[in-house]
Formats: sequence, structure tokens, C-alpha cells
Amino acid sequence: MKITEEGRLLKAGVIGLGCRGISQMKVLCGMADVEIAAVCDVYEDRVQKGMEVAPHAVGMQDYHAMLAMPEIEAVFIFTDWISHIPIAIEAMRAGKEVGMEVGGATSVEECWAMVHTAEETGRQCMMLENCCYGADEMAVINMIRQGKFGRVVHCEGAYGHDLRDEIGNGDINRHYRQENFLHRNGELYPTHELGPIAQYLRLGRGNRMLSLCSMASGAFGLHEWLQENRPGTDLARAQVNEGDIVTTLISCANGETIVLSHDCTLPRPYSRRNVVRGTKGCWYEDGHMMLIEGETPQPENHWTHVAEKDERLLKEYRHPLWKAYDEFGLRGGHDGMDYLVLRAFIEAVQNHTPAPLDVYDTAMLMCVTPLSEQSVAMGGAPVPIPDFTSGRWIRDNGDKGVGIYAL
Repeated sequence: MKITEEGRLLKAGVIGLGCRGISQMKVLCGMADVEIAAVCDVYEDRVQKGMEVAPHAVGMQDYHAMLAMPEIEAVFIFTDWISHIPIAIEAMRAGKEVGMEVGGATSVEECWAMVHTAEETGRQCMMLENCCYGADEMAVINMIRQGKFGRVVHCEGAYGHDLRDEIGNGDINRHYRQENFLHRNGELYPTHELGPIAQYLRLGRGNRMLSLCSMASGAFGLHEWLQENRPGTDLARAQVNEGDIVTTLISCANGETIVLSHDCTLPRPYSRRNVVRGTKGCWYEDGHMMLIEGETPQPENHWTHVAEKDERLLKEYRHPLWKAYDEFGLRGGHDGMDYLVLRAFIEAVQNHTPAPLDVYDTAMLMCVTPLSEQSVAMGGAPVPIPDFTSGRWIRDNGDKGVGIYAL
């Protein structure tokens, strides 16, 4: 297994040039087989910044003009959450392959529209969920595939990130999270935690999510922050709808359960709280704690703290892709996983092979947000989760995708 940038030249466009769009574009511009031909944002100053990163790119404020450029084969969408799917649908109808940044959908109906458009046009629509390519997450995938945890029974994940600053100043820094937190209440950002879990439980490959129920705490943290840090503004008097902590419980066809936690408006350190519980062992990302029957000491109340044990187990089961990545040289943001997920999409487009996170995976991950909002609004009532594969999930056809980036 070897990582290279030796594919045919891919000419692409970037839509959305905020912090995430610019950072990902810098990674793309460093790839030998990728050319950014056009950049787009509704704000002129961001367009200018994008053209500084990609000097040969055409800059524009209307993405429809980009979609009309015949030389562009693929587009990367880094816009606000609620515009991801509408832009992706238009891009696929314009004949473009789509790599889309993470975030939840606004409705189940738009998820179905995205799926039907991909089926009708034959175009790729891949969520760029970088956490599926994290070093620890892929090591855990490797261990699960080798049976080290036995039968996996339960998983947990979280997006624990104190974002009061970013959200509270969203009207100043032009960040879309503010409007979402003011007006919505549910699991707004499910994919960082659920993306890796989907690989652990082989969702869409012989397993699927059946139903979810969500409950939200009161919305106090952001409200207090606004009163203290934005006094005298309308925001200080505004109603915040998004609960400080939203907890979602999901049931799966093969008997597993999943717990997700959205936690962005109270003081805390960052965490994705990855948890795997199986019949032969468990993994807790927070604290780097692992127990494998027959391989780790098991006196009462004793854990193998991976960090203290020179990360022996995670090194021993390091995923082959990450071994190749170590040799190639880590690059890009988020400890290197940004690069891997971008390459997974790029090489699927270059080689005309299925993406490792296809449109069905994308819809599955994104639909959790509107379903969670429904459940919260009904006091935590269970809500069925659609089967976007129309029954094809029943067959486990092995890894998703082709080549070294398959999941």
C-alpha cells in the first residue's frame, strides 16, 4: 500500500471560502494532480482571499457560473450547513462530482432528493467526513475487523466543543452556526461522532439504523454568554433554542445501540468521546483507556491507559493506510485526516470508482439532524430512520469504496 499523487489531473472548483473552505483549499492546492480552476463565495473579500491561495483560479460570487464551466469536473462544497444539499443537487445536475463538507440536513425530504439526484445522474456525492480517517478511529476499525472487541454491542460519540465565542459572535464573523443555534433544537452536528461509528457497525453493509430518540437540556449557556459578552445588543435579549446538551439514542437492525451527544455551549475541553463496547473488550477515547480480554491486565478497576503504555495496542493495530501515510508524510489539518478524506474523494473521481462514503452514507449521516429535531419537539418520542438504500443494506458486500481509501 502506497500513497501517491500520480492520478490524472482533476480540475475542481471550491464553493465556500470561510475558514474551513480556505484551510481545505490550501491542502488541495498542495496536491500535484489537482488544479483549482474556480473559487466562489458570496462575500467578495473571501473570493479575493481564495484567489490568493489559488492564483490561477477564476473568482466569482455566483456558484451557478462555476457549475456552467465545462472544464470543472468536481466541486468541493464548504458553505453553511443548510445550503450543502441544494448546491450538491444543482452540481450533480450540472454534471459535476460532489465532495461535501460535514453538517446535518434540514429535512429528510432533501436527503431523499439528494439520493435520487445521484442515482439519476450517476454522479458521486461524498461527505468529506474526516473523522472516519483519524488514526485512532482507523486503528479501532482494524481491531474490530480482527475481532479484538468480540461482538460490538454499543458505541458512543460526541461533539463536545466549547463554541460560545464562535456562535455568540457569528453575526460579526459571518458564521452560520449562530442562526442555527438561535432557531433550531436538535443534534445539529452528528457526523464527526457517527461517521466512525458507522464503520464500526458496518451501517449500510448488512446493518442499518432503525430509529432514534433525542432529548435536549435547557438552553442556558449561550444565553448567559450573550448577556455577559454582547450586552446592549438584540442577541443579549434573544431566545436561544438549541439545548446546551442534546442526547440522541439510536437503535440498529443487528441489535446494537448508539448514543450521541451534542455539547457546544457550556465550558469544556474538546472531545469526540469515542466509545466501543464489545463482548471481549472496550475502547474509551477520553483517557485513552482500553481493555481487551487476554491481552490487557484486568484486575478490578484497572484499565490499560494507552498513552501510558506507549500506545502499544493502537500502534500494533495501526491501519495499513496510516502506515502508508506515515511513510508518505502527514500533511493538512486535524492531525492529517483532512488530507486522507480529500484524497479518498479525489481518487474515486479520477478512477471512476465508488466513493468510500457514498450518497447513501451521506444521507444516512445527515438525516439524523432533522429527525433529532422532530424527536426533541415531541418530548423524546422515537422517530423511524429511513432506509436510503431501499433494502440494499441487507447485503454486506465488503469494504465501501475501492483501493487504499476503502472503509
